[in-house]
Amino acid sequence: MTRKMNRTLVITTLLCLLPIIPGLIVYPDLPDQIAIHWNTAGEADNFTSKAIAVWGLPLLMAAIHLFTIFMINNDPKKENTAKALKQLIIWLIPIMTLIIVPITLFKALGYDIRIESIAPILVGLIFIICGNYMPKSKQNFTVGIKLPWTLTSEENWNKTHRLAGYLWIIGGLGMILTGFINFAQILIMIILVVIIVIIPTVYSFVLYKKGI
Repeated sequence: MTRKMNRTLVITTLLCLLPIIPGLIVYPDLPDQIAIHWNTAGEADNFTSKAIAVWGLPLLMAAIHLFTIFMINNDPKKENTAKALKQLIIWLIPIMTLIIVPITLFKALGYDIRIESIAPILVGLIFIICGNYMPKSKQNFTVGIKLPWTLTSEENWNKTHRLAGYLWIIGGLGMILTGFINFAQILIMIILVVIIVIIPTVYSFVLYKKGI
């Protein structure tokens, strides 16, 4: 691992842990139970203790981040991953942690924050960015649509990811749209899953059956 990568790893891991500081500042004012998940109507449906919310969530995100970096660095074909997409993956969890954990804490303090709107907008932006760089990523074992036939055929991989790139951008825009509407969100999300996941998978399999 290079010195630059080591520095980035330290910085991004510290960013994952940074929300602990504001969490400790507001700790006395937090309720004993804090909502950590909301349904599409913005109603809390899963809770945890404030200790886990303040300490556990940042530590969990840091652990996931370190595992992700480990997988990327130990991919036998890591050089094939588009540099921009690799950087996105490295910084994604720290940035999301800086957004999600404080929002969770301030929501618990009674601030009027529309989680049901913020979440799909953030996810949609991520899909749009990933979709833009996905066609530029060559075969690897960490990032992309890793199916038996995409991993064994470079042409299948390239064609599948070219199509998926467009579909992910469309799906991302659809997810952002769900953040501004209050009806048929479940139906829209199902349609988006079909667009983002099912269509590229089926397309890749069809290519495989054609000998590609």
